[in-house]
Amino acid sequence: MTLNNDPSIKNITTALLLAAGTGSRLLPLTKSSPKCLTLVNEIPILERLISSLTQHGFKRLVVVTGHLENSIREFLGNHVGNMTIEYIFSPLYQTTNNIYSLWMAKEAINEPFLLIESDLVFDPSLLTDMLCPDRIAVAHMQPWLNGSTVSIDQFNKVDAFHSDVADSPKDIRYKTVNIYSLSLSSWYQVVKKLNLYVLAGRVNDYYEAVFAQLVVEKCLSLQAVFFDSKPWYEIDTIEDLAIAEKMFFLKSRSTLPLYNNINRLELKNVSLSADETGVEEKSYDAV
Repeated sequence: MTLNNDPSIKNITTALLLAAGTGSRLLPLTKSSPKCLTLVNEIPILERLISSLTQHGFKRLVVVTGHLENSIREFLGNHVGNMTIEYIFSPLYQTTNNIYSLWMAKEAINEPFLLIESDLVFDPSLLTDMLCPDRIAVAHMQPWLNGSTVSIDQFNKVDAFHSDVADSPKDIRYKTVNIYSLSLSSWYQVVKKLNLYVLAGRVNDYYEAVFAQLVVEKCLSLQAVFFDSKPWYEIDTIEDLAIAEKMFFLKSRSTLPLYNNINRLELKNVSLSADETGVEEKSYDAV
């Protein structure tokens, strides 16, 4: 069931992809290839992302690059199907975090857009309800998840961002999936706050810090879209890759996933079926 019941609201057709990070925790895989080109069962993460965007009719993609940027440019080119691709190089990618990558796009984006990080794999259908402005992808918390979370009100609107899990069972938190859609008015508010952070030298923060402050100030309203119905995962480490390969297993393959020597709690909760709920362990890496 789609959340877009208003025919006057046009679907977003521009995406901003943050792909500047070094992916140091995926070494040695990222020594000679950017993290977004890491193979998940023979398919690069970036190829999966592009396929999802084109399936949903996106016309424009802006990519913030850094580490091994030429590899990304050579992989994508300037067009994929009907989608044009533009690049923004972040020269300080080695010493800054994703807040700086987002700030680098302040002049390139002048329309509603989808913000997405380049280390995510997910079922393409999950994007359907993210095509309207001012949405945030979230998932119900699980024991193995950690990192940035949000709490939501009775209308499924975000009322606060949090940097840790809930303090008590009654304090319900939801895991951020690192996919957002923003209206133009919301983006202008974000840019103003980004400018203040960068001017103050806070270039190693995460952009969630900006979103959190804007929510507190009632300048940003985000509708939660739940990603629990289909698989999704964020890949930061070799262990993450092992789990993702089991979640997004190629039925045509006769061999086991390449990284199959991991024994941890998550593997017990991952199904090989594409119809099962996806899980993610949040671990921070600049993008």
